[in-house]
This record gives sequence, C-alpha cells and structure tokens, in this order.
Amino acid sequence: MINENLGLIVLVQTFQKRIIVLKILAKIMKRLNDLRPGITAIISAADTSIDKRLQGLCKFLRDSVPHYDWVGFYFKNGDKQELILGPYAGLPTDHTIIPFGKGICGQVALSNQNFVVPDVKAQDNYIACSINVKAEIVVPLFQNGENIGQIDIDSNSPDPFTKEDERLLEFVNQEVAKIL
Repeated sequence: MINENLGLIVLVQTFQKRIIVLKILAKIMKRLNDLRPGITAIISAADTSIDKRLQGLCKFLRDSVPHYDWVGFYFKNGDKQELILGPYAGLPTDHTIIPFGKGICGQVALSNQNFVVPDVKAQDNYIACSINVKAEIVVPLFQNGENIGQIDIDSNSPDPFTKEDERLLEFVNQEVAKIL
C-alpha cells in the first residue's frame, strides 16, 4: 500500500510539473504572438527609411524578448557569395562580412533553412561573436523565392529558442520582405 501511494504521489508530482511547463510555454507563445502588431507597425512606417525601420525592429525585438541579446540582419552582398551586416541591435560585432558556408549565418545562406543552435559550443562551424553567447537562431529571408538575407538572434541563455521563436522570426521576415 505504501509503495502504491508513493508511486501515485510521484505520478501526481510529475503531472504537476508538466502542467507548469505547459503553462510557461503557453505564456511564451502568447507573449511572442503579442509582438506581431508592433512588428507590423514598425515595418509599415512608410515615412521612415528602410534601414531605420529595420534598426527599430531589431531594437524592438531585443527589448521585447528577454532571451534576444543580439538581433540583426545579414543580406546577400550583390552577386558575391557572402553576407553583409545590415541593421542590428546589441553589442558591436567584427563579423560584418560572412562568406557563404561559414558560421551559422553562412550555412543558412546555402541551406535556405532555419537553423536553431541550442548550444553554440557544440557547433564546429560556429563564428564566435561574444564569449557570452550560448545559443543562436538564424531564419532566412526570402523575396520572390530567393534567399536575400536572414535575421540572426544571439542569446546569452542556453537553449532558449522554441518553435514559437521560429514562427515569430518567419513572420518578421515575411513582413520585411514586403518593404525591400
């Protein structure tokens, strides 16, 4: 009887922990979805230059999402097989030009796929921007079916990115593509 009760207590505690995790995830999803109107408002400010809108968007995202410590755009550099740094918010970076295939951003330029890195130390082809960065997410930016750039987010928190982050950044890029 005691073993059965202990088993039931453990089962209830496990269930309670899962409920807490689900509630936290639901709050994160809601919070990220709540950013969409602000994103659209920044992008839609036609009286502001595109660079200033993108800069404002980077700052808005960095300030609104606690685990977004560096937010920036990289764009294809003409016909060259490289990315050039665009507007960003966060600490300055030395990585103003990234060859295709190098680092997470360079890999996304070739793969055309989202790349979520929960632990940058586990990546052989990672370009370190700061010793504080623990995780990174890069989502390609398409215009007329062509990969013209990407949004890059660095986080000083380990493994913070969820599918909701990916969906939000895909939305960001869809909105940005409309003004480029």
